[in-house]
Amino acid sequence: MARRVMMITGGSRGIGAATAMLAAERGYDLLLTYRSETARAQATARDCESRGARVVLLQGDAGQQSDILAAFTRCDEAFGRIDVLVNNAGITGPKRLLADTTLADWVSVMTPNVIGVALHCREAVRRMSTKRGGQGGVIVNVSSRASEIGGAGEWVHYATSKGAVDTLTVGLSREVGGEGIRVNAVNPGLIDTEIHAAAGMPDRVARLSAGVPMARGGSAQEVAECILFLASDAASYVSGARLPVGGAR
Repeated sequence: MARRVMMITGGSRGIGAATAMLAAERGYDLLLTYRSETARAQATARDCESRGARVVLLQGDAGQQSDILAAFTRCDEAFGRIDVLVNNAGITGPKRLLADTTLADWVSVMTPNVIGVALHCREAVRRMSTKRGGQGGVIVNVSSRASEIGGAGEWVHYATSKGAVDTLTVGLSREVGGEGIRVNAVNPGLIDTEIHAAAGMPDRVARLSAGVPMARGGSAQEVAECILFLASDAASYVSGARLPVGGAR
């Protein structure tokens, strides 16, 4: 049987890389996009190839339409299909009180986290929709528990962007539910990845773990397992869900 094809944005590290490696093990070929750190992206691709996947690696900006279109064109050329889209790429922006944010802060966060996600979804739907000649498919958006918690004192701008992702997930799931496409989100909580250090808070997971009912941060692998579940036939009647992956926080 032909391997299914999964596109993962931000696939070089963290949740994206963990998802890619798990997907490779479970029978997917992959198109991985990344913005920087080419060496790490190449290492992730090699790891996935060692697990049996054919991998296409493409550098680009997940918030720029030209790069998004190039990624889907490359997927068309390399595989002739897309079965699963995982919208993982995004940024937190700097830690700031809302009163101290700038227009640039909002634009830099909203562009990849909301506009980029929406454009990726658009291109996936155009290819997957049974009403447009496609074979159906699955979209999994990586949102955040911040969409409900609110990000007060740190990332209200980021939390707002993830609230938009949740709304997009629900609305799109209803719009394309009759076209063979399922749309869901995972909402990670305090996950031990480099995103905290990138925002200037390398100790954030250790510092906030006491406030998690399960008394620890989560791992990228734990989030990846949830993404692969939502992508799988085991979740065939799950659409419009926003799955919390936050240790009850």
